[in-house]
Amino acid sequence: MGENYITCREENGSINISEDVIAGMVRNAVLEVEGVAGLANTAGAEISELLGIRTLSKGVKVQFADEKVIVDTIITVSYGSSVVKVARAVQEKVLAAVQATTGLEKVEVNVHVTGIAFDK
Repeated sequence: MGENYITCREENGSINISEDVIAGMVRNAVLEVEGVAGLANTAGAEISELLGIRTLSKGVKVQFADEKVIVDTIITVSYGSSVVKVARAVQEKVLAAVQATTGLEKVEVNVHVTGIAFDK
C-alpha cells in the first residue's frame, strides 16, 4: 500500500496523501472507540508479518475510487458491547477523522466485525 496515493488536484499543483498515512490515522481512530477490542488480522497481514514486513494498516484497507476514499476496517468487539452500536461508532469516528484530516468529503466507511473478545 505504501506506493498508492490519493491525489487532490489544486490550481497550484497537486497534493498526494499516502494510503498508509490514512490507514494509520484510521487505525488510531478505531482503537479510540469504546467497545473495540482490537483490529483483526487478515490472512495477508499475517503472512506479511511472518515474512518480516510490518505495516500500520493491520485490519484497515484504504482505497481511492471514483473520487471517493473507501475505508474497510476489520474489528473485534469486546464481550458485552452492542456489536451494532460499536460498529456505528467506528463508522462515525473514522468518517470524521478522515474528513478532518484529508479535507475530502466523499468518504465511505465499511466496518467488518469478525469476532468477540472475551476477558481472560
